[in-house]
Amino acid sequence: MPVNPMFQRLALLTGPAVMEALSAVRVIVFGLGGVGSWCAEALVRSGAGKITLVDSDTVCVTNINRQIQASSATVGQYKTEALRARLLGINPRCEAAAFGRVFSRETADSFGIAGTDYCIDAIDSLTHKLDLIEYAAAAGIRLYSSMGMAQKLDPTRLKTADVWETRGCPLARLVRQGLRKRGFRGHFTAVYSDERLPLREDAAAACGTAACLCPRRDPRGPEEPVEWCSSKKVINGSAVTVTAAAGMILASLVIRDLYTRYAGDAGAGSGEGRCPGAAEREAVYG
Repeated sequence: MPVNPMFQRLALLTGPAVMEALSAVRVIVFGLGGVGSWCAEALVRSGAGKITLVDSDTVCVTNINRQIQASSATVGQYKTEALRARLLGINPRCEAAAFGRVFSRETADSFGIAGTDYCIDAIDSLTHKLDLIEYAAAAGIRLYSSMGMAQKLDPTRLKTADVWETRGCPLARLVRQGLRKRGFRGHFTAVYSDERLPLREDAAAACGTAACLCPRRDPRGPEEPVEWCSSKKVINGSAVTVTAAAGMILASLVIRDLYTRYAGDAGAGSGEGRCPGAAEREAVYG
């Protein structure tokens, strides 16, 4: 199968079988903030053919410094819709679905997770993060998870490790503790950093106060946007140089996993190089 010219430079690295696998891969990204939004774009720019975007929030002016779909023109729009439009502008042939709702145990079955090949966790909420990890593991989906990326300035300190081997990240510690309490004993790769800058006392955040800059919109039923800032004890600072780097690492984990499995595949074009279905995933991942 000929390689799409948009992705030819990547094909020179990976070979056609990997590009065919990418074109058929199904990825779902939970959380379209400073990490998940960049991950989604990197995947689409790399030829990922089917992507599902999940986020319940709308674009706030304070998102502009780090979220790829956030601009002066998109403030007030749903993050899923703004990012989906951007991704289709890159590759109109990409199948991009969008869900503007919260992931929880109650909504878990509504996203089609079981039909995907990779699940990207870029959720901030600890409870929902733990719910997603458990659900993805039970469904046999390969999961890559981002830990805390706030209060950091140095992207060179980002690392990947099995979640149980992460060190120095407060969110990763809470995730490990939460998983132990739930009796979870599975394994997945986490992106994390051991850097943590102190909170500044000379910088006040409007988020979560009466002067909050987050947009307010009329409810639209089950797809009503959720405003998270007021529920946070502290609003942490974030730098795009760190959050975007974490998103790129998450995307690279998907690409490199496919490269490991398909780079030597001589069956490109015959269907042998396509992404595994549910039965094949079970055989590959156990």
